[in-house]
Amino acid sequence: MIRVENLRKSFGGQPVLKGVNLEVNRGEIMIVIGQSGGGKTVLLKHLLGLLRADAGRIVVAGVDITELRGEALDAVRRRYGVVFQGGALFDSMSVFDNVAFPLRERTALGRAEIAERANAKLEQVGLGGMGEKNPAEISGGMRKRVAIARALVTEPEIVFFDEPTTGLDPVLVNTIHGLIVDLHAKFAFTAVMVSHEIPEIFKIAQKVAMLYDGRIVEAGPAEAIQNSPNPVIQQFIRGDPEGPIHLR
Repeated sequence: MIRVENLRKSFGGQPVLKGVNLEVNRGEIMIVIGQSGGGKTVLLKHLLGLLRADAGRIVVAGVDITELRGEALDAVRRRYGVVFQGGALFDSMSVFDNVAFPLRERTALGRAEIAERANAKLEQVGLGGMGEKNPAEISGGMRKRVAIARALVTEPEIVFFDEPTTGLDPVLVNTIHGLIVDLHAKFAFTAVMVSHEIPEIFKIAQKVAMLYDGRIVEAGPAEAIQNSPNPVIQQFIRGDPEGPIHLR
């Protein structure tokens, strides 16, 4: 579904991505792990078409999006859903209006169908009847659920999750992870997630990729990555300050 080939990006002469190669199969959950400030969000922004690569290709469903501009790029993005770090809800809108927003902006659906779809998504994330609340009136875990409902309301083929459980306690982390797994099983979207939640992500990932020093040092099934002999991966999983990883 997604193939990244030799992706390179520098800022102010400082290389961040130094030749990233990654493949994400249709319908799988791929989680990218790595140090804070190590380029994971930069990679995600390239996949979303928000940044232009210095070199390399990103092929989505057979289309090289690095060559696209304007409406052609927007057509690919309409296949996406995004759960932003922190949720990125509109504080001035109700929960219902946050979820309905993509339908109003990106479709020609009528008011009744928009309401039906938005309310259905709120039900699916366990927030039925909460649509009239404002984001400030609900808990952090609930706001994450609203963000997930908004990302899925357009029935995207690919969903990107940027640190979807940041700021949550361990119980809520596992609850949100469980919700993502349940929704993935129901809707069969392709998922790409950036996360620091070690070891929790190994319970939900089908594939894991480790980004280190601007490259994917290893990618594969979650169990294989957990048991990898690569000292960089083992140091990161253990959270050990001693090892080959350069502290930032």
